[in-house]
Amino acid sequence: SGGSAAAPLPEEDCMKLNPSFVGIALSSLLAIDLWASKRLGVCAGEGSAWGSARPLMKVIEVSGHGIPWLLGTCYGLCQSDNSAAREVLLNLLFALLLDLVLVAVVKGLVKRRRPTHNKMDMFVTISVDKYSFPSGHATRAALVCRFVLHHLVLAVPLRVLVVLWAIIVGVSRVMLGRHNVTDVLFGLLLGYALYSVVEYCWLSPLSAPAIFALW
Repeated sequence: SGGSAAAPLPEEDCMKLNPSFVGIALSSLLAIDLWASKRLGVCAGEGSAWGSARPLMKVIEVSGHGIPWLLGTCYGLCQSDNSAAREVLLNLLFALLLDLVLVAVVKGLVKRRRPTHNKMDMFVTISVDKYSFPSGHATRAALVCRFVLHHLVLAVPLRVLVVLWAIIVGVSRVMLGRHNVTDVLFGLLLGYALYSVVEYCWLSPLSAPAIFALW
């Protein structure tokens, strides 16, 4: 009354009559991602559609975990008496550590929760593992796959197996209900790109003599 203007409503109470196209597209993609991830989580629990395959999926999960890769690489470094092999293993160790740090930072920044149908029984977790984006297993699988293909001389069947392993690790993350589809896709892309960083920063006796002196 008296011609005074009504107090504006808080922003969160206002109805957006003209939402942006980008906002609609992102919301739709998120909805599709969540729907597809839930439908594909066929091993998320013992009572799921493919619950009997859950133990096998968990073995695949361990094969892409950081701890076995770190321990195996360190053991190889300690046992190797070949300078070329030590150089490759030292750079693999550098790649694995860089991967762990980068994934932890991104997870801490994005803070996307894991799918609601996920059963938290993962092999050795740390604080940031409560977050979902990106998939560290997928990132590591793509990184290790490129590394192995570039630095190990393998027969064609073994090269195919390495690529299949990386793909299966990524798919298993969604099937176990650990991650959404976009977590895995971004993880694979991140791991693929991360290898290029490792190659650019390649450690050698000339570029890092102090490190190689330790071995």
